[in-house]
Amino acid sequence: MRDGRQDPRRLFRPGQMVRDFRTKTVPRERTALAVWFWEIDRLLLALIIILIAIGLVAVAAASPVAAIDRSTADVDVDPLVYFYRQLMWVGLGVPFMLGISMLPRETARRFAVMGALIFGFTLLLVPLLGTNVNGAKRWIDLGIRFQPSEFLKPVYVVSIAWLLSLRERDSSLPVIPLTGLITALVAALLMKQPDFGQTVIFCACWGALLLLGGASVRLIVGMVVAACGGLVAVYLFYENGRQRINDFLGIGARPETGPDQTELAHRTITNGGFTGVGPGGGQAKFRLPEAHTDYIFSVIGEEFGLIACIIVVLLYLAIVMRVLLRLLDEEDNFIILAAAGLTIQFGLQAIINMGVNAQIFPSKGMTLPFISYGGSSMLALSMGVGLLLAFTRRNPFIGGKPRAVKWSGR
Repeated sequence: MRDGRQDPRRLFRPGQMVRDFRTKTVPRERTALAVWFWEIDRLLLALIIILIAIGLVAVAAASPVAAIDRSTADVDVDPLVYFYRQLMWVGLGVPFMLGISMLPRETARRFAVMGALIFGFTLLLVPLLGTNVNGAKRWIDLGIRFQPSEFLKPVYVVSIAWLLSLRERDSSLPVIPLTGLITALVAALLMKQPDFGQTVIFCACWGALLLLGGASVRLIVGMVVAACGGLVAVYLFYENGRQRINDFLGIGARPETGPDQTELAHRTITNGGFTGVGPGGGQAKFRLPEAHTDYIFSVIGEEFGLIACIIVVLLYLAIVMRVLLRLLDEEDNFIILAAAGLTIQFGLQAIINMGVNAQIFPSKGMTLPFISYGGSSMLALSMGVGLLLAFTRRNPFIGGKPRAVKWSGR
């Protein structure tokens, strides 16, 4: 330049790393992938990947049990067939999760609302088109069998969070009765399947979102009373729920029928002691029903010990705490509700599954997130965590908000 000063545009070459006022290194390119890498919560993503890796090991340990159960005199099922299938589901789920995490917040919200409409409609079709498996009609088989309620959970939470966040703009909107009506409809459809465990998840998430959304104390107290009354009604009038509670409490149990599922799970999880019997060495797992899905936490306890169970619990706790800490300086009410709701749903599902395995809760038929075998579970959880990663993305240099960058980089 004529005044002797150097043109600032010539200070840096394309692709060169530069430092901002916080001395953090950022890429000078503004490609969408580069921006996503700097905005994504890499610690949260790493914790999820570790959980998926643990799940693959656990499914490999539990797969022989399910293979033996499904083998016949004419058909010998490969002992690791469920491990190979889980590898396939992970191969589909992880890219799906990463793809959703790249969506801008507004696009992710629209995706979730559209998904809630689609999977809500498929849930309505379950009584008509559903396939009965183990006495429950929860799946739809269209060449590929899937469970609509699994896919509905994350998009339901985001949609309810969006509706409740509208109160911030107009407090006169009847969003609380509307969300209550939606939740009641979903709960009725789930109880018909029957699926009491998923009903608990949906209702608990709705209650938690109302609490976070600033609902009145009178309403919260009324909901607690209604929940207690609902549990009593379930025991009195809902055969499936009453039977599970009776089995858990030992009411009407006969010695010749043997231990119930939760007692078998408790015996298995404690059989390995503190360090476990070693991979493939478990014997109590062969007495478990659905060892590769509902009771996989017990298989981990037997073969890898209570120390492995503690590590799994701490991983779930770290994921929940990481998201909540990341929301401390968030200002968008919708993002707070959506991310907290997804985290509550994720953590509550893990608590219920581990509680059943530890004989704290009655049997629920619920998978352990990212660890249990299952295509619907893996893909639905990947969708939910992808939305969570999209909502918690933030620019580390300007106000904590993600930048909307097109794939062209402009």
